[in-house]
Amino acid sequence: MMLPISDVAAFHPAPRKMREDIIIAAQAFEAMVISQMLQASGMNKPLDGFGGGTGEEQFSSFLTDAHAQALAARGGIGLAERLIRAMPTAESI
Repeated sequence: MMLPISDVAAFHPAPRKMREDIIIAAQAFEAMVISQMLQASGMNKPLDGFGGGTGEEQFSSFLTDAHAQALAARGGIGLAERLIRAMPTAESI
């Protein structure tokens, strides 16, 4: 069972500000990875007949990034959680 990121952070012994920075960076990294996966899957390809033209092609990556950020904020694929757990503790810094 995966814990929500807030629960993982509660068990991490790093100082509070460092914990917050680690969580933000881990979620941003996970969102980037998810975005790349979604782009590779062809999710950002415009549908035939949708009629968005060049503008749609130019801005489709923004929609893909927004989807990836939303997925990462809701737990994503568990990458952020793993990164948070792998970060150094306060004692080892």
